[in-house]
Amino acid sequence: MSNTITANETQNTVSVNETTNTVTVTESAATTVRVATEGPQGPSFALSTKTMIDTNRVDKSIIYYDSASGSYKADSTWTTSTLTDGGNF
Repeated sequence: MSNTITANETQNTVSVNETTNTVTVTESAATTVRVATEGPQGPSFALSTKTMIDTNRVDKSIIYYDSASGSYKADSTWTTSTLTDGGNF
């Protein structure tokens, strides 16, 4: 009695040319190739170049604009509790 070993080799290659944004796939078997590109980065926090200060944020902080500092803040001054428990609208 003899043992038989069969070896099959499949070589698939994908090459990407970043200059022309083309993908070439050379395949010797049925293959699914998905190509995705990273989209553009979104805009900064605010187009008005204001900053966000949230170093003193607490649970359920509400973001508000503070004209004295010229920035948006999230801290314990305005939270869902301070607005519903006698907050001044």
